[in-house]
Amino acid sequence: MKLAIFGLTLSSSWGNGHATLWRGLCRALAGLGHQVVFFERDVPYYATTRDLFELPGTDLVLYSDWESILPRARQETADADVAMVTSYCPDGVAATSLVLDAAAADGGPLGVFYDLDTPVTLSQLRAGQSVSYIGPDGLGGFDLVLSYTGGSALHELQARLGARRVAPLYGSVDPAVHSPATGREDYRADLSYLGTYAADRQEALDRLLLEPARRRPGKRFVLAGAQYPPDFPWLSNLFFVRHLPPADHPAFYGSSPLTLNVTRAAMAAMGYCPSGRLFEAAACGTAVLSDTWEGLDEFFEPGKEILVASSTEEALDALALSPEEIARIGTAARERTLAEHTAERRARQLVDLLESALSAPPRAAVLQTAAGGAA
Repeated sequence: MKLAIFGLTLSSSWGNGHATLWRGLCRALAGLGHQVVFFERDVPYYATTRDLFELPGTDLVLYSDWESILPRARQETADADVAMVTSYCPDGVAATSLVLDAAAADGGPLGVFYDLDTPVTLSQLRAGQSVSYIGPDGLGGFDLVLSYTGGSALHELQARLGARRVAPLYGSVDPAVHSPATGREDYRADLSYLGTYAADRQEALDRLLLEPARRRPGKRFVLAGAQYPPDFPWLSNLFFVRHLPPADHPAFYGSSPLTLNVTRAAMAAMGYCPSGRLFEAAACGTAVLSDTWEGLDEFFEPGKEILVASSTEEALDALALSPEEIARIGTAARERTLAEHTAERRARQLVDLLESALSAPPRAAVLQTAAGGAA
């Protein structure tokens, strides 16, 4: 198949979780014989932090404004089997109009929307706010709506936005990029954390990282990520890496026996929302200490493949485990990830969903998979 995708970014991993996920999916799709054309608006904040310029099997199209790329977008969409718009696409509403017009034509592509930020989308709608990447007609015009989040989110996408056919497509990892690696001294830590700053993660970050660091001054903690404010409460034993490109992620994870996963509040409240960082760390063989949310046990078995904490005390208990026990959990997580959570596995699931939608009766209102079931 040929897929034309209008997304947030493929070229820069700075401050977002979209790029790394799409890189793995695009590589895997190319390996399965499919072709991807990815349209990305060339915005300054990604242009200055660009860490990918080309990807075999994928045509990355950078454009300055919608009008300038419209002729190419029309051509590629008309020629595609699948035309997809994603959440946070800067031209999401215009791209939706283009995709749905093409999909309505005889022999047109399958129209797909992929919400990689479903809890954020739904929380804005509940608050009566507009969503910049979804037009006033919602998602009812698309043949298939994919959601990074499963569980009740699937039903709410139907009820609030009119999505007719919904399926989860969870995060994943590319084992060719994320695998066990030798650590680096400047990343060395007893507990590490990799994540972009978000205000709604701060309370959990304080409980599971900052307070343990305060109570264990003899241990070393390292935080890596973008957009942390000047007034962030840094500690003498908490060290900072401002931006960590994907190529350095394995060395970062390999520099600590245990790494923390903290989920954004809206995602944790909805459940069934595994972060890509969760799979990346596990693929590197590093044990993960995660906050808890409904559905986590569908992806990793708590106590055996992942450690879970709701309180500072539980985080301290994890830090107190023997090196052998922590290493055993990391090894089990890597085995589970390679079996179930790779980019190739997700790419095959995506192809199956697309083929099923392509063969379905038009305008069929079908919930593709039971809410809450892991892919």
